[in-house]
Amino acid sequence: LPLLLEATLLRLASGFHRPFYNGFYYNHLMNDKGNGQEEVDYFNGAKLVVETSKDPVYSSNGANVTLPCHYHYEPDMEAKPKIRIKWSKLRDDYTKEQDVLVAIGKTYMAFGDFQGRAHLRQVSRREASLVISDVRLQDDGKYRCEVIDGLEDESDVVDLQLQGIVFPYQPPRGQYRLNFHEAEQVCQEQGAILATFNQLFQAWSEGLDWCNAGWLADGTVQYPIRLPRKPCGGLHLAPGIRSYGPRHRHLHRFDAFCFSSGLRGEVFYLDHLAGMTLEEAKQSCQDAGAEIARVGQLYSAWKFLGLDRCNAGWLADGSVRYPITKPRANCGPAEPGVRSFGFPSKGRFGVFCYKER
Repeated sequence: LPLLLEATLLRLASGFHRPFYNGFYYNHLMNDKGNGQEEVDYFNGAKLVVETSKDPVYSSNGANVTLPCHYHYEPDMEAKPKIRIKWSKLRDDYTKEQDVLVAIGKTYMAFGDFQGRAHLRQVSRREASLVISDVRLQDDGKYRCEVIDGLEDESDVVDLQLQGIVFPYQPPRGQYRLNFHEAEQVCQEQGAILATFNQLFQAWSEGLDWCNAGWLADGTVQYPIRLPRKPCGGLHLAPGIRSYGPRHRHLHRFDAFCFSSGLRGEVFYLDHLAGMTLEEAKQSCQDAGAEIARVGQLYSAWKFLGLDRCNAGWLADGSVRYPITKPRANCGPAEPGVRSFGFPSKGRFGVFCYKER
């Protein structure tokens, strides 16, 4: 009897307050008039589908990029005029890192570093693509396109990958001197950011082999090994990424793996017959309407512009390096790469300068 009574009361309450519709009742929503009256949304029988690119979208530093996103209904129907679109940047574990943009109709708002750089492209029917201008190194990662139609809420994820290069870095004072925050800082000073694991893995797959452990953007410490050897984890281990796991970001000290992307300008070499000190090198770049190049800029010029110079030159951090794309006699090892003379306290060399286009 109690169960029968409860069922009867529920049926009466439902019939009194809400009209019956096909067995589906979702929720009460406040209406748009703001008068406190309730308005009920019902399932319309159509499924909302959101689709983005299944393949990564590639871009580079300073470029403009479009992250595609479209939505439709199954079966087809007209969308409401106040569809809500939301873009978010995600961490590697697909949890939200930051809001990028929200839009209703043609009205939108971008957030944080994306203000003034992000807007929607809606040139075709039911398009919700995100346009990011002046792409920055930090923009690399996964993005969620979310479409909200009343109570229907669907999303899909697209991966933005910056074409770039990972390079190991240690400061002038020597190996394993950087905590996590200092590693972030030195990468920024060299025109780069701390690399992600995916970027390090890509660099390893392209041939990067480095026996010194370095910080990554997620606070882990790892290093890539192509040729197993005793000082680098042992001969018994297969090639791969060696990991120390997460480390204490203040107390533990290692090197850094930095990531740099394409250049907006050019790197060029200057020299005097007698060479230059570091201060003279900086002044020579300024006289040429440029600035002394950073380590990340030299690596990018070597990787993407084919810079090849068998002459050592100063860089902004006080190191002396030179880039080789075509190995030859008297220019270092038999493999292409950026050679380093370290941080000489004395000596006279040429200089690599960087100038914006």
